[in-house]
Amino acid sequence: MREEDIHGVSTVRVKGWQAAYAGMVPQDHLDALTVTEDARRRREMFERAGGMVLNLVAEENGTVVGWAALGPSREDDRRPQDGELLALYAAPDRLGTGIGKALMRQTLVAAQERSFHRLILWVLAANTRARRFYEHAGFQPDGASTDWPVNGVVVPEVRYGKDVAQPNPPLSPRPIAD
Repeated sequence: MREEDIHGVSTVRVKGWQAAYAGMVPQDHLDALTVTEDARRRREMFERAGGMVLNLVAEENGTVVGWAALGPSREDDRRPQDGELLALYAAPDRLGTGIGKALMRQTLVAAQERSFHRLILWVLAANTRARRFYEHAGFQPDGASTDWPVNGVVVPEVRYGKDVAQPNPPLSPRPIAD
C-alpha cells in the first residue's frame, strides 16, 4: 500500500464493514462509519507503523478493490514468531471474484518472508461467510474468544490460527488442462 491508496483502502474497509456486519454489529455503529474519518485514522497508523505492519492492496484499473494487513501478533502470550492477519477485505461488489484468495496467498507468502511460524486472526463469531473463507484457507478456531462491546451490545469474536507451512503457496492459479 502506498499513501495514495489510503482513501481507497478506507472505502473498501468502511463499505465492507457496512455490508458484512449488518445484523451482527449495532446498525448505529455501522451508520456512523465514514470513509473520511477512517482514512484520517488509517493515515496516522500508516505513518506510525514504521514497517511493522504490511498493508497489501488489490487494484483493478487503478481502483483499490481489496486490502489485507499483516503484522506481529498483538496477543500478550504470543511468541515473536507469531504473526497476525489484522485485516482482509474485498469491496462488497467484488466478493467471490478471487480478490480475497489472492490477498490471502500474498499474505501467507509475506508471513513466511517475515519468518512467522504461525498466524492468528480474529473474526466475528456470527460472520459465517468469513469463517468459511478462513477455514478454506487452512485457519481453524483455536478455542480463544472475546467479547467486543459496541454501543452497549456485546459482539462475540473468535480467534483462528494457522501454522504457516512451507513451501510457499502458488501465486497464480493452476494452468487449465486442454
